Amino acid sequence: MPHRSYLRPGKRYGRWGAALFCIVASLIVSDSARAALTRAQRVKFQGSIIDKRRTLHPRFNKIHRKKTRYIIVHTSEAGLRSTLHSVSAGKRMRKGRRTHGGHTHYVIARNGRTYRILDKKYVANHAGRSMWNGETGLSAVSISIELVGYHYTPITKQQYRSIGVLLDILQDVYGLDDRAVLTHSQIAYGTPNRWVKKNHRGRKKCAKNFDRAKAVLGPTWPYDPDTRAGRLRPDLKLAAIFYTPRRDDTLLVGSNVITPSNTAWSIAGEDYDDHTTRYRLPNGREIPGDQIEHGIGWHRIPSKTMVLLNQEESPQAGENRGPVKIISDGLTAWSFAGPAFNDKTTYYFFPDGRLKNGREISDWDDLPSNTKIIVGYRRPLEVTTERPSIQIAGKRYNHKETLYFFPDRALVSGARIKSFSSLPRGVVVFLPMKRSG
Repeated sequence: MPHRSYLRPGKRYGRWGAALFCIVASLIVSDSARAALTRAQRVKFQGSIIDKRRTLHPRFNKIHRKKTRYIIVHTSEAGLRSTLHSVSAGKRMRKGRRTHGGHTHYVIARNGRTYRILDKKYVANHAGRSMWNGETGLSAVSISIELVGYHYTPITKQQYRSIGVLLDILQDVYGLDDRAVLTHSQIAYGTPNRWVKKNHRGRKKCAKNFDRAKAVLGPTWPYDPDTRAGRLRPDLKLAAIFYTPRRDDTLLVGSNVITPSNTAWSIAGEDYDDHTTRYRLPNGREIPGDQIEHGIGWHRIPSKTMVLLNQEESPQAGENRGPVKIISDGLTAWSFAGPAFNDKTTYYFFPDGRLKNGREISDWDDLPSNTKIIVGYRRPLEVTTERPSIQIAGKRYNHKETLYFFPDRALVSGARIKSFSSLPRGVVVFLPMKRSG
């Protein structure tokens, strides 16, 4: 029966350290059903992996990896469809350049479903400018796993369950201990910019929300070897997450909203000025990152601006400026609702006519494109002869934020309805929780 590296502490910590480590490890293991995986469990998981290798860009250059020293965990900073497309077919880079895919070996969806993008024996182009313990270009010596989601949102239990099994298998294949498992945010580094004047950590925030204990991993490095050696300047928030004895969960899962202490750099890293990073101002206006400097200026971005990452396709003009938002490949439930994506006051209108609130949805990867979403609304009330819309909504019955859902699946703002006396039977009204004006 295979064993995880934390069950072999004697090789790494010495006799007394091993004893202490075994006590700690036992606490972790006791809470996990897959602490000791059987061969049958591993075979079953491997058989469940969905093979997407055929979707790789035909011009991707397959290079055999000569050695494997690390496993790098990423968050995809996008939804499932967008993630699967970009890692396989490629993505648009700065100055119009496009890649030929091959950006990871595995993708794990939020429901735990696992996809094989590239055979693990080949080099995946995933780490970019990277350094660990003085070694650079870590794509050439590592396996990559993408967790669908964002670094400022929680990773799901299903994802932790799947990545735990996958790590167990890969570590056994390549003889790697738990310290070989790192996140992209740990290894990426950047060159000087407007915020940091030296080579530095913090270029990527990718997977800073990855909780090693939930993946049944032992400790990581107790320090960053490259910042300790002076090769790189540390990122204080990332250092607090990875290298302090007591991790602050408020730093671990942060926010994508700009505040005086949460800047564009803190949220987006090097992608702060990329065309695929969009800034949604408090007034609803959206500006691509590459237009901020000559538009409003970086120092004038207002607080409460929301930062949206990996928005490959720009939202259609006017489509998402009102209270009704539309989910597409580049825009997810989290893009619009943030932490309220699964709240009972957030409602989803599916293309097939179904209506659900956030509490009633379990599989977030399968939200179809063109699903409409409204955030911060009360439970809907039906318009009847005895209870007309003006009685339900008061003076705001014809306001733009008061929404009417028709039997033909149309969701219409009160400001666009000409006659309220001839509303068809079955119309329901949604009133916002917070009334403005």
